[in-house]
Formats: sequence, C-alpha cells, structure tokens
Amino acid sequence: MGDEVLSQAEVESLLSAMDTGAANTVTGGGDGQGGGGARHREKITPYDFKRPERVGKEQMRGLQSLHEGFGRNFGAALSALLRSIVEVKLTSVDQLTYSEFVFSLENPTCFNLLKAEPLEGNLILDINPSILFPIIDRLLGGGKETGAPARRPLTEIELGLTSRITSLFLDELKRAWENVLELDLSVERVESNPQLVQIVPPNEVVVLVSFELTIGDLRGMLNLCIPFNSIERIGGKLQNNSWVAYGRSETNDQTVAQISQQLDQALVEVVATLAETKIRTSDLLGLRVGDIITTETDVNAPLELSVGGLPKFTVHPGALKGSKAVRVEAPVEDPRLKQQAG
Repeated sequence: MGDEVLSQAEVESLLSAMDTGAANTVTGGGDGQGGGGARHREKITPYDFKRPERVGKEQMRGLQSLHEGFGRNFGAALSALLRSIVEVKLTSVDQLTYSEFVFSLENPTCFNLLKAEPLEGNLILDINPSILFPIIDRLLGGGKETGAPARRPLTEIELGLTSRITSLFLDELKRAWENVLELDLSVERVESNPQLVQIVPPNEVVVLVSFELTIGDLRGMLNLCIPFNSIERIGGKLQNNSWVAYGRSETNDQTVAQISQQLDQALVEVVATLAETKIRTSDLLGLRVGDIITTETDVNAPLELSVGGLPKFTVHPGALKGSKAVRVEAPVEDPRLKQQAG
C-alpha cells in the first residue's frame, strides 16, 4: 500500500463513529465479510496476579461451614472457663497473601505458631490484645471494669494463662476437624512481633479465618491463618462436606436395639394426681394445717398417672409392703394425638 492521506471528511467520519461507539462498523468492511453486526463482547473479569485465588469456592464454603460450628462450641467452652457469657462469631473466611496477613496485625500481639500434624508446615493463631488482656484479667479474678489494653509483650505469668485459652481453642478445633482429618495440634512457640515469623514466602496464599470475640461491651479479633500448602493435599475432603453428612446413616436393627437399651435405663418422673380444684388466692394464703379442701372428684374414682408430664394411665391408690402405691387399670390416650387425628 502506498502512503494514503485521509481526507477531512473521512477523518470527521472516523471521529463521529468513535463517539457513537460504532467504530467497528467503519473498520469491519476490510475482512471481505462486509460491515455486518458488531462483535459480541465477552465478559471480562479482572485478575490480580498479586492475590491469586488458589483455594476453590467449594473449599472456601466448606471451611466456612466447618468453622461456624467451631465458633459456637468454642464460645460455649470459653464461657464455662471464664464464668461469663462469651460470644464467638465467625466474621470472614478469606484468602490473601501471607505478607498482607502479617502487616494487618497489631505489634505487639499474641502470635502463636501451631503444629497441626499430619498437615504440612505450620498454622498461625493470633489473639488480639484488645480482647486477650480482659480475658487474662477475668482469669485473675478481675471484674468488668477494665482500662485501655496494654501495648506490650506478654509476661511469663500472662503466657501461662494464655496457654489455657489456646489449649481450649486447639481442643475445639480438633473436634471440629475430626470428621475431615484427625489433627494432632500443639503450640510450638509464641511470639509478640508477627513480622519476625515467616512460615511461608510473603506472596504465598493463605486462608484467613477471622472470629470476633465479645465479652460484655468488649470486642476483639481472633485469627486463624492456614497456608494453602497445608491444605492443598486434602482439598477434596474439604470439598465433599463430609462433616455435614456425618451421622445421617440409615437406621438398622442394631442401632434401634442400642438406643432402646439406653432408653431402658433412663429415669422418668411418675406423678399420680389425686384431685384438681380451684380456690381464691386469699383462701390459699389463709390455709393452715388441718384445713380441708373440697373437690368434685369422687373418692372411688380412678386417678390419673402422668409419666414425664404426659397422662398415660388410670390407676387406683393403695399400699404395698408398707409403701404408698397405685394399681394400673387402663392406658389413657394422649389428648394431643386426638387433636392431630382431628
């Protein structure tokens, strides 16, 4: 092609086509197919190479379901330890780089390096000082009034008290994971400066499970960091949601016999109602020993025997070997069953 110069009319035509978004109709005639319809634009999703999503959506949902149940159980166990109502709520399950996680933490903090065999590498449990120091204060007998959280590393005594919290956390975490994988959890060491611990390269992807702890008016975060290389080999187990289906097996004769045997040993409350009537509150307050309350129940009428608060039999009162007793006459149909049948 020679050097061709566009005329003023052609330049204005191109600029007009660009303004109206129809530039494809102007340039589409050079492919031999004419200036047909505009090409269908494909949906473009941005991808950040600094934050690759290596953990699948199904696995993330599985981790979220698993740790939601863990949060409830850990909150109950922590409430029993502190003898105060503690709410543990799962706030997020995200994947980010290890450097982003580390630089988002306070310094100093309670940075626990965990060993979780047979998973590879280490996990991280970070407890925010804003909630850790009030917990320690309660373990030492303090009240609800607490000052501003201290900005310092933990002392040896405080580390010993913190180990009770982390041990409770690891026990509940092991129970939460037992239907996925049997974990042997332990604390390798505790650091105050998170930037001094590097369990994976800075750009390595980690899963951050964040919980919010609430004790009265106090709130603080607790973070569990799980590197991707630790759960890479068990990704299929996380995706199968095996803990959700746990215990949904079909009943069989052996299961029924086992449950029946356990129920046979259960204690139930048995109550025989002699009579029922209504009196005024003033008469009730004026009752004295020896007073007689009249009822409309005949002395020879059968009594009603309730088992566990539900009427089951009609009985007659008597005595057996020097003890008060009743003799069962007939079963009583549960009135609730009548209502359901009606």
